[in-house]
Amino acid sequence: MKKAENIIVGISIGDLNGIGSEVVLKTFEDTRMLELCTPVIFANVKTLSFLKKSFESTTMLHGIDRLDQLVIGKINVLNIWREGFTLEYGVNDPIVGQYAIKSFVAATKALKDGLIDVLVTAPINKYNIQSEEFKFPGHTDYLNQELEGNALMLMVQDNLRIGLLTDHIPVNEVASHLTEALIKQKIETVRQSLIQDFSINKPKIAVLGLNPHAGDGGVIGKEDEEIIKPVIKKMFEKGTMVFGPYSADGFFGSGQYKKFDAVIATYHDQGLIPFKTLSFGNGVNYTSGLDKIRTSPDHGTAYDIAGKGVADFNSFKEAVYLAIDIYNSRNQYTEISKKPLKTKEKHL
Repeated sequence: MKKAENIIVGISIGDLNGIGSEVVLKTFEDTRMLELCTPVIFANVKTLSFLKKSFESTTMLHGIDRLDQLVIGKINVLNIWREGFTLEYGVNDPIVGQYAIKSFVAATKALKDGLIDVLVTAPINKYNIQSEEFKFPGHTDYLNQELEGNALMLMVQDNLRIGLLTDHIPVNEVASHLTEALIKQKIETVRQSLIQDFSINKPKIAVLGLNPHAGDGGVIGKEDEEIIKPVIKKMFEKGTMVFGPYSADGFFGSGQYKKFDAVIATYHDQGLIPFKTLSFGNGVNYTSGLDKIRTSPDHGTAYDIAGKGVADFNSFKEAVYLAIDIYNSRNQYTEISKKPLKTKEKHL
């Protein structure tokens, strides 16, 4: 098991015209963070040194050109680019978007190669990152291509965990994506993540219905009765503690979610609206189902407040904490899995 400060947290810098650099640097102004991990920011030390003046950050940066130059206990900045370019807070700039992707692609490669232990991604703008070389809706889809597994967006804040059956697709396409294979895969991904990433031995999972009142027995749509419910029944009979589909409208307001270790929503806003209402800016987006660990804050670039020094960095700090916690949980899970089962000796 690694010492805490030797856990290497890679950070992709996100959109430099947004609040990413501010929340990253503010997080590590508290030097006690360096007792928990050693960060390496994939960017350029001159760029960040220039930007930190905008919000009067006291964070001391250590520039490096290769990851083998990383210094434990310092805030390392790996120089991914050398050239200068124009930055203007609050502006949606495709050039800046390409630097966000340079940072993210380099950080993902380092994660894939085992040169960093976990990855925490600062917010990007999904519009300005698009190019001939990068045609992905966001971080998750690229990670799913590059890393082994089946990526699933799991929003986390303390004991509240909300996963998604479908994420960044139009609402009018959700029903057509709900197949037995997809639902089974997503439930199993959440179950396995709760066991190995959150150390919950026998997790209880709730699944929300697609239609109002979970279809009301087929009166308001057939998907809940004919697709979702049979999968839940089969998996429950085979030992998975999964329940539903539940009517989504009263599930959170009634506090019913507190009875479960995770909730799976059928589409993006069904899960994200209650999550962001309940998490009060401290939530974390965790990409479960992969062989590597990636987290991010639950907010976007926030162009409207970028450069003003007023951005709340709690969600980013929580993303760092969660990445470290999951890293430790996975190591413990691996160690336990390797131990042979003890059997009683029979005496004749």
